[in-house]
Amino acid sequence: MTNRGHSGSLRKMRAVLSDPVDYFLVLDKTEVPLNEMLGCNIKLEFHGLIHCIYCGRKTSKSFNQGYCFPCFRKLAQCDLCIVSPEKCHYHEGTCREPTWGQENCMTKHIVYLSITSGLKVGITRSTQVPTRWIDQGATQAQPIFIVSTRYQSGIIENIFSKHVADKTNWRAMLKGNQSPRDLQEERAVLVEDCKLEIEAVAEKHGEDAIRMVDSPEDTLINYPVLEFPTKVSSHNFEKNPIVSGRLMGIKGQYLLLDSGVINLRKFGGYEITFSVLD
Repeated sequence: MTNRGHSGSLRKMRAVLSDPVDYFLVLDKTEVPLNEMLGCNIKLEFHGLIHCIYCGRKTSKSFNQGYCFPCFRKLAQCDLCIVSPEKCHYHEGTCREPTWGQENCMTKHIVYLSITSGLKVGITRSTQVPTRWIDQGATQAQPIFIVSTRYQSGIIENIFSKHVADKTNWRAMLKGNQSPRDLQEERAVLVEDCKLEIEAVAEKHGEDAIRMVDSPEDTLINYPVLEFPTKVSSHNFEKNPIVSGRLMGIKGQYLLLDSGVINLRKFGGYEITFSVLD
């Protein structure tokens, strides 16, 4: 017997920091609590339709996790500098959407250390803490600097990335939680190793542009997982429109099924039906 389920255009899961994280499947304006589905057999069925998560236009192919090609080409949030913030060109007057850039890039950002698949440095808008950490599957995180713009945070991140990874190995992240580390000590070592380069950035942009976070506290994140996979294989709606299996856990933006894992954020705008199988 099958629960009637819910249908709609898929968005990234909404997550609320609690112990463990509370997850909600988002289909258009409908939110489905997922934590209570742990241990249940579920099914996600893709109906072959994709709509741009920005303009709603029907598209045969999704770009950048949910956009149609015209939006991908014109929106500032799809520009290369979003992935590589040190390439921000707002100050050159060539931002695709200056108003959007002013609101999202010319604003306070956090440079942080986290534990995902290992020790990692990253950046995010101050308003996206702790959402960004949860979306990356971090189990532990601590801010290092507060900086005035996304561009400046990207420069600092690049400096740190010579010593610490700035990418997450998603397969390793999904196989289990890494051991906790003393992020206060890691931070101190990293800042000392990069002291001269950071001072040069502060001299160029002004000391007020880069401020170290005093007495930071760790944010510890526990995910709703019954069992981690020993071997990670991923589902893809383009290869198989029906994804089903027992829900064993949720971490980052991934559903962990006994049949494989699926990154829901990757399929933004896909029209699906979500069902619980009795």
